[in-house]
Amino acid sequence: MKTGVISPQARAKALEVMSSGDELDVLVVGAGVVGAGSALDAATRGLSVGLLEARDFASGTSSRSSKLIHGGLRYLEMLDFSLVREALRERGLLIQKLAPHLVRPVPFLYPLQRRAWERLYVGAGVALYDILALSGGGAGVPVHRHLSRVEALKAFPSLRPETLVGAIRYYDAQVDDARHTMFLVRTAAAHGAHVASRTEVVGFLREGRRVVGVRARDLETGAEFEIRARTVINATGVWTGDSQALLTGERGEFKITASKGIHLVVPRDRIAGRTGMILRTATSVLFVIPWDRHWIIGTTDTKWNLDKSDPAASGQDVDYLLDEVNKALATPLTRDDVQGVYAGLRPLLSAEAASTAKLSREHAVGNPVPGLIVVAGGKYTTYRVMAKDAVDAAARDLATRVPASCTDQVPLLGADGYRAAWNRRAALARAHGLHVTRVENLLRRYGTLIDEVLTLIEDDPALGLPLDGAPGHLRAEIVYAASHEGARHLDDVLARRTRIAFETPDRGVAASRAAAALIAPVLGWSQEETDREAATYESHVIAELAAQSQPDDESADATLRGTALTPA
Repeated sequence: MKTGVISPQARAKALEVMSSGDELDVLVVGAGVVGAGSALDAATRGLSVGLLEARDFASGTSSRSSKLIHGGLRYLEMLDFSLVREALRERGLLIQKLAPHLVRPVPFLYPLQRRAWERLYVGAGVALYDILALSGGGAGVPVHRHLSRVEALKAFPSLRPETLVGAIRYYDAQVDDARHTMFLVRTAAAHGAHVASRTEVVGFLREGRRVVGVRARDLETGAEFEIRARTVINATGVWTGDSQALLTGERGEFKITASKGIHLVVPRDRIAGRTGMILRTATSVLFVIPWDRHWIIGTTDTKWNLDKSDPAASGQDVDYLLDEVNKALATPLTRDDVQGVYAGLRPLLSAEAASTAKLSREHAVGNPVPGLIVVAGGKYTTYRVMAKDAVDAAARDLATRVPASCTDQVPLLGADGYRAAWNRRAALARAHGLHVTRVENLLRRYGTLIDEVLTLIEDDPALGLPLDGAPGHLRAEIVYAASHEGARHLDDVLARRTRIAFETPDRGVAASRAAAALIAPVLGWSQEETDREAATYESHVIAELAAQSQPDDESADATLRGTALTPA
């Protein structure tokens, strides 16, 4: 197995191989979680695989979720037992085998407002949740527990006492979605897939009715070339209709509704609580999720028909979440407490529904023309099943014998030996002159690939210093993002390889110049290019903040669209 390093040289080599004229078995378009999972699934079946992404890995939906790996407790009310069981099985696999360095259990409180019937009703639902997890082999978390009012307030002191009579504590799991998707890409590369970000598909190649590849453009150089493939998998999420239109001139058989969800990030000291919390709203549910030194609060669920590349959070969105969470908090949050905001789009299969909250989170796989597979819909937690189904369909289209999926047995890079490395964290800290908390943070970000980061520090001790403007990260992590993790631009590093963009009070502006200077030698930037990257990032932050003061989606989108994160 290869190392899975996605260096600038590895990207160039991947593009060279894919454009050489040799036919791939499978070409995956779109490197969100489903596309990345599809590339890994196909590569581990012994197929020759290419993976293209027009922007950065996970730059769309897959970096802007609620960061939860969960069965969807509220889907039980919709009687969608099969979806919940499937998701809980995947949750257990990720925690216990596939990505224990990236996915971990997190407790949640479900406050109760009625003394008898609500405890019975909700308790039965949560008990069924645990049973479905255990019966599907997907536990990996403790079972639920009923709490009295006193116990609930002890676990979450910031709750308004008059808003509850007790609570139920249950467990789900959380993930850094962008890093998890990036690890999927790297693991696919380690198994032989050729991967390239910033490479846009601009057309499909046809022989008769059959799709036989794509025409692509390297957005870094402007070069165009053809990539031949026996089968193409379209995993472009909310862009599914646009990519299908390249082939037929129409949106295609799958109708995708984009639903916008925004999240607020507030410092941990603004809310006193040792667990997460789930609250009912008039239309859906609201999560308050512990996130290292922060809380993530979300989400909204509204239709979005504007710019899909960078959906804007409006002032209305921010105020809605603050109003909803403040109904439960003894000390209300204000806009001044909001340290970060991010917005993403869910790709929902369209249906006749009054709101996007009622549209299906299940997925569909189609074969609209020979040589093309389309996978759409779904939820982050079940990405591996979606990927398996897509590659199964590709295998049928190939009309050759292809081994069955084995990704339920393939740990991601950094997973093997993780628990042993965690147990050695104090010794590791002493050996490298780092605080044990720093090593814990590195292990949670890189797993056993921490050795690659520490090697950079051994070679250049200055990289062991905290990053100016974002001391929660080492300078080595910024270099590593470009040298090993496929980052091509400053935003790739600040918003996805790290979460400096929403975890620092100034949204990464103070760190932008120092980070750009560290990335520059790896990517070969001139001083002018380095300055332009930092200036572009900073202007986009200003536009995002301005958008969040606008009253509605239209004005927020217009405000944000004036900037682009990739320098011209």
